[in-house]
Amino acid sequence: MTVMTSAASPPGDTAAAELSAALREAGLQVGATSGGEEHVQLERLEADDARQLARLIRTGTKRTLKAARALREICEAYRIDLPELRVRQGRITLGACRLDDAVRLARLLGASSPGADIPEATAVRDLLAQAFPAGTGGGALRVSVREDDPDVVELGAVDARTARRLIGALRF
Repeated sequence: MTVMTSAASPPGDTAAAELSAALREAGLQVGATSGGEEHVQLERLEADDARQLARLIRTGTKRTLKAARALREICEAYRIDLPELRVRQGRITLGACRLDDAVRLARLLGASSPGADIPEATAVRDLLAQAFPAGTGGGALRVSVREDDPDVVELGAVDARTARRLIGALRF
């Protein structure tokens, strides 16, 4: 089914139309309306429709949620603290990571020590950015230094497939 939209339609209208069409296709009797340029509101849901929508979301995101849970567990086992790890927009966002945890992750992926006892954030960023694709057999991870906190690097998001490769690399 193709949803025709005007180029002049605000983003919220297009998103509401797309969501309404998907809900109808799923057999759910609920609509979505634009709540402004950046928001979409669902109309009142019957309890049965809400349960069905929850099942559809869980089914559609099952592999990603499972990968995120496994990644969280293996990182905890290695004492790598990723407090912001979560699923967002179908990808697994790793989030903030202290330098010592980032160095530990890089070493587990096959990187050598960055040298200094307390390495600089930029050196850790570069080390992890290089170790990630080599250790996982592909895929990239965006790594940046937090400007407001030089003891933290910000790890980007990965898809479920890349997360599973990371999990595999950490297991062995």
